[in-house]
Amino acid sequence: MDAETPKAVELSLPQAFLLLATNDKDGKPEVPVFALRTTLAGAILAELAMLGAIELQGKHVRATGTVPQTDFQHELELIRGKSRPHTPKAWVAILEGRAEVRRVYEAMASQGIVEHVGEKHLGRFRAVRYPKKDHASEEALLKRIQAALGSALSDPEAAASKAAEATEAVATEAGAADVGVSDARWADVGAFDAGTADATTPEAAAPDATTPAAETPAPAKPAAQTPDARTTADARTTALIALLQAAGLFGKLFPEADRSRASELARGYWPSRAVEDELRLIRLAEEEAATL
Repeated sequence: MDAETPKAVELSLPQAFLLLATNDKDGKPEVPVFALRTTLAGAILAELAMLGAIELQGKHVRATGTVPQTDFQHELELIRGKSRPHTPKAWVAILEGRAEVRRVYEAMASQGIVEHVGEKHLGRFRAVRYPKKDHASEEALLKRIQAALGSALSDPEAAASKAAEATEAVATEAGAADVGVSDARWADVGAFDAGTADATTPEAAAPDATTPAAETPAPAKPAAQTPDARTTADARTTALIALLQAAGLFGKLFPEADRSRASELARGYWPSRAVEDELRLIRLAEEEAATL
C-alpha cells in the first residue's frame, strides 16, 4: 500500500506557484497569462532570496557570495553579471516571459507532476498545456497553506512567533545579519506580523542550561534541528501566500480566508510587492490602450 501511495515532491517556489495556478483538468492557467508570467518572475526572485543567492540592499537586488544548488542558475548569473543593480520591479520585468513559464512546466513534467499535452490547430500551430498528473504535491501545498492560515486565525500571537522564527532562520542561512525579527517589512521573507513577535515568549526562549535536562545532551541535537526545517518551510509557505495574493489567485483558492492578511503579506514581501507594481503598470497600459 505504502509503495503505491504517491509521495509529494518538494517544489521550488516557482513550481509551487505554477502548480496552484494551473487548472487540474485542462492545464490552462487560472489567471491571465500576463499575471502568470509576471508572478512567476517574482517567484524566481523569491526562490533565489530564500536560498541566500540574492538579497535586497536598499532599493536594489544584489547577488551575494552564496552559490547554492538551484534550477535557476541562469537567472542568478544574469543578476550577478549586470554592470549596475536593478530594482525588484525591474527584475520582474526582465525575467517575465513565455520561456521561463515553459521551462518550469517542463521541469515538473519530467518529475511526473504535470503532463505535457500538445493541441494542434490548423495543422501547424501547437498549443501546449500542462494538466496535472500527480495531485500529491498540490494537495500537500494546499494543506500546508491551510495550516498556516488556520494557525494565524486561531492564534495570531503564536503565528507571529512562528513567522518571526522563520524570518530569523532564513536570514541566518542567507547571511543577512541586518535582517532581524523586528523588521516589519520582512526584507528577505514574508511573515505573518513578524514585527509583533515577542522574543521573550516561552516558545522563543532558549532552554536554561542549569536545568537537569541539560545533563542529557543525547536527544538535544535532533530536537534543535527540527525547528530549523519547520521554520524554513513556514517561511516558504508564507512567501507563497504573498505571491498568490499578488497574482490575484489567493481569493480563488481560499475564498473563506482572511484576504486582508494576505494583502499585508503581499505588500510587505519585496518579491510579491514587485509583482504587484509590475501588474499595476501592465493593467494601466491596457486601460490606456483601450481608450485610444
